[in-house]
Amino acid sequence: MFERPRSGEKAVLVRIGVGTPATEQDLNEFTALACSAGAHPVATIGGFRPRPDPRLFVGSGKADQIRAAAVEHGAQIILFDHALSPSQERNLEELIGLRVLDRNGLILDIFAQRARSFEGKLEVELAQLRHIATRLVRGWSHLERQKGGIGLRGPGETQLETDRRLLANRIRTLTRRLEKLQRQRDTGRQARREVPVPTVALVGYTNAGKSTLFNSLTGSDAYVADQLFATLDPTLRRVELPGSQIAVLADTVGFVRDLPHELVAAFRSTLQEARDATLLLHVIDASDPQRLERIEQVNEVLRSIGAGDIPQIEVFNKIDRIGALPRFERSADGHRSRVWVAAAPGIGLDLVRAALASALWPHLERAILNLDLQAAAVRSQLYADHRVRGERVRDDGGWELEVEMTPRQLAALVRETGVNRVPGAAPCEPDNASLQSRAPKAGAAR
Repeated sequence: MFERPRSGEKAVLVRIGVGTPATEQDLNEFTALACSAGAHPVATIGGFRPRPDPRLFVGSGKADQIRAAAVEHGAQIILFDHALSPSQERNLEELIGLRVLDRNGLILDIFAQRARSFEGKLEVELAQLRHIATRLVRGWSHLERQKGGIGLRGPGETQLETDRRLLANRIRTLTRRLEKLQRQRDTGRQARREVPVPTVALVGYTNAGKSTLFNSLTGSDAYVADQLFATLDPTLRRVELPGSQIAVLADTVGFVRDLPHELVAAFRSTLQEARDATLLLHVIDASDPQRLERIEQVNEVLRSIGAGDIPQIEVFNKIDRIGALPRFERSADGHRSRVWVAAAPGIGLDLVRAALASALWPHLERAILNLDLQAAAVRSQLYADHRVRGERVRDDGGWELEVEMTPRQLAALVRETGVNRVPGAAPCEPDNASLQSRAPKAGAAR
């Protein structure tokens, strides 16, 4: 029976075009994935098939070519840029004599290396165990009986059955722990919902510069690296926007082509931030020649997790690599905005902040309110919600407040006891005007 060898670093990469020819960009991305996992690619095998072979995924001739390349270069592992069935993986291992890892297993390995939080490590382990559970059959050479003899008669339990039972027990334990952590996170989200501070989730293809933009906007020090899946654990920070507005910015895991379903299911805490967000900041690598395909791939993942209908602002990052200037654009329907920036050198960040303020508070109105002493609780809440723009204490001890909020919020506020609106106060200028005034200034400064 085939005994799986220890994993190594020298790898043969296999990228077969199935139905359509393989592109150079997809091969480069797969090479980056392999390097991110710590592998050292020594050979690349390409090709084309109209459909996968049910036994080996590739044809027998291509499998012999892979084995020959592995022997020639002293490879220790074969990496496939495809999702292999358990039987295909076992058949290839038996034929080639080396460990075979498919795309899903490779991404899981990267996630296992990058997870830093306790919850992230649990999520990765759960996804790995579910992936391994389908690949236990014939993966072991020690299937001898473990029980029997006097007092323990019966067929006994094989090593394979024991492993399956231990895996099932561990999966149940991890599921219970993650459910408890999920309830704790839900409590935190509920507390944020009670305070009317909107949440903006950074989403995008992996290595598009989300964490760099996150740090630039919030002054945080989230981990940044020029590698795939540098961020796995969600990070939340407060960001100050024009008009003294406050929002919560959430940095999330990057998406990738053919993201494994078990990862989508396991990383629900990170993806939940995107599902519950008021607005999505879709970060795009402007220098990527496949950026249009990447946009659609990210939107496909967003639709699969139930976040496809959340409003988006598209941020085209890394414009310094293509020699473009920072600018703001609005789509023909007026709903989708685009901002062109370079997060690393800090170019165009004012445009991002102004676009966020415009999208989160599109119809703000400024008003003067007279608050009696009995409305002290209302005054405290207005300050807690960051709605106060100015204040004057009246002679009778009450307050005259200048506030900024939506017309609906203002109408509800003036119905409170002890709150009266001073007639004649003009609304503030539209946020679009501030955008237009800021954009040329940002371009001129840079």
